[in-house]
Amino acid sequence: SKQPLTPCHITRLSVTINCRRTVFFMKKLETAYLAGGCFWCTEAAFKLLRGVLEVVPGYAGGHVPHPTYEEVCTGTTGHREAVQVRFDPGVLPYADLLRYFFAVHDPTSEDRQGPDVGPQYSPAIFYHSEEQKRVAEAVMRELAPLYPKPIATKLLPFTTFYPAEAYHRDYFARHPEAPYCRLVIAPKLEKARKAFKSLLRP
Repeated sequence: SKQPLTPCHITRLSVTINCRRTVFFMKKLETAYLAGGCFWCTEAAFKLLRGVLEVVPGYAGGHVPHPTYEEVCTGTTGHREAVQVRFDPGVLPYADLLRYFFAVHDPTSEDRQGPDVGPQYSPAIFYHSEEQKRVAEAVMRELAPLYPKPIATKLLPFTTFYPAEAYHRDYFARHPEAPYCRLVIAPKLEKARKAFKSLLRP
């Protein structure tokens, strides 16, 4: 059975010096948990960014352990469709990651993102440190004047995250011609590419 994921900040890397000796060092990574509507969309959007090492779609929060997609879709488990984003803050600062997040979802809409309706699509930022909370609060204050309505995206403490079923992984990449991918995801990605060129992978 799937186990809930918790934040992981460190990865081990190695380099070979003068072709003789391998030196190990630790590189600090960060993990963000973000709910911005359908995770097919958010997974594809965050995979565009430089500094992002991995994006995992799944279910965040909630009160039912090991939920299935069908259970989450009932809107009764308390989970949100979300993504786990592992990134290098030296390349992509958390504040820039959040600014991008606000651009690829509608932060003024609660329980709905585009054609997707239900509490499982309610947007949220799940923080797992006081520093992440502080940065998120600052970014939300910065962006609030840009919107005609109050920001509905919640700022919540991280609890649990369950990876989604395997068939959800890389959904857009594997099904680019599917109607939802062509009509909803592709236009969103094109908009993101134009607005955030400096954050994109080369």
